[in-house]
Order: sequence, then structure tokens, then C-alpha cells
Amino acid sequence: MGGGVLLPPSEGKAASGRGAPLRTESLSLPGLTAAREEVLTELVDLCSGDEDKAREVLGLSEGLRGEVAKNRELRAAGARPAGEIYTGVLYDALGLASLDAAAKRRAARSLLVFSGLWGAVRVTDRIPSYRCSMGVKLPGLGALGAYWRAPMAQVLPEAAGSGLVLDLRSAAYAAAWKPKGEVAGRTATVRVLHAPTRKVVSHFNKATKGRMVRSLLTAGAVPKDPAELVEVLRDLGYVVEAAAPARAGTAWALDVLVDEVH
Repeated sequence: MGGGVLLPPSEGKAASGRGAPLRTESLSLPGLTAAREEVLTELVDLCSGDEDKAREVLGLSEGLRGEVAKNRELRAAGARPAGEIYTGVLYDALGLASLDAAAKRRAARSLLVFSGLWGAVRVTDRIPSYRCSMGVKLPGLGALGAYWRAPMAQVLPEAAGSGLVLDLRSAAYAAAWKPKGEVAGRTATVRVLHAPTRKVVSHFNKATKGRMVRSLLTAGAVPKDPAELVEVLRDLGYVVEAAAPARAGTAWALDVLVDEVH
């Protein structure tokens, strides 16, 4: 991959494990460190206080009460590579653990996972398991989607590199950073549509995006722009509809059509 692949995180996460605890200063994109520390401090403080209030702020059901206790221990919990922490439909289909060595290196360079807590991390960054979506509104910092916009605007254009930016984020995470200008011109967003009905269906939307990234990483494909991405995906067997945007500095919108709901 060229410039980078922007992914949403997963709500569900693997357990933290027994590794060394988090060191925010060791994460990729060091320009986000101060903002990460702010969010982390407020999240830990929130979850160390009234448990019912924390659950309400985080939008957690009674059955997810244990997530509050998990957040309380974030600074002491073991950390694992983010690619092992994030689970769920997209990450199951992506199957990072089963990629060959060369594809794993490409994934480490190109994948950026957006997060309400960390802003964005590489899949090799070591983080603990946590619960804090981009839709959360923390009492002191406010809505996280808005909070992250300024630090992201400083850091993400450089992190996006000089090639294609493949943006597979959901709307809540896309709100934290919108590619602009020259970067937007080499960005492609993707919808996955059920071919017979032309409707987006959440589950296979995520699964198809995961498989698509895996296909690109395994093939070693490095499309330099959205037009080339369309050709590469078609060569890999995907049915893609796309048209160049009407004006410069606008992201391409790709529709990937699938027949089966799976």
C-alpha cells in the first residue's frame, strides 16, 4: 500500500494480556501524545469515580459494567499490539496474524486505526484493551470527535504519506480528520453494497472491507492513486463502480458490489 489505509477500531476487544504496561510516548504519531494523555487521564478519572455515571457517559449497558473497571486500570494493564487488541468482523476478515511476513510488514507501515482514546495508532503500537468510542462526550473535554480534530489536522497529513489514502472509517471516526486539498485528491472512500438491492448492510460491509485490505496487502499492490486502486481491485476480483470526482481536491467514492450477504 502507498499512503495509508484508515480503519475504524472495533467495539469488542481482546483482553489486555500480561505484557508491559502502556507507554504513551512510545506510540506512533508522537504529535498526538499530549492529546492522548489528556483523554487517558480524564477517562481513568471518570471510571475511578461514580460507576453509574461512567457507564452513562460511555454509553454502556448494565451487562458491560466491567468495562468501567477495565478503563480504571488502563495505566497499569498489560499492553499488546493494537492489531491483536482489535477484534470483530473487519479484523477477523483482515486476519493480520495469518498474513505472510512481507504482508505483515506492509500492514505495519500502512494501516492506521482511529480511536476515541488514542486518536490513531499503528497495528504494531502496544495498547491495553479499553472502551471509549469516538462518539463519547467526556465531561471535561467534550465530544471526542471534535476534540481530536485540531491535533489530527497537525499530524495526519504527514502520516498519510505521499500515495493513495484508502479511507475505510465509519462516519464517527471520519469526523475526527477529513483529508483536505492535495491529500483529499488521492483519497478513496469505499461503500460496500449488496448488488441485487444496492443497499449497505453493516456486517458484510465490514467483512468485505477487511478482506479487501487483506487482498491488497497479500498481493503487495501499491496503487498510487484512486484510479489505479480501482484497476487493482478489479484485477483482484472485486466488482467496483467509481467515477472521478467533479472537482479537484475531492475524495473519490468507490462502490464495491457483492452478491452474497456473509
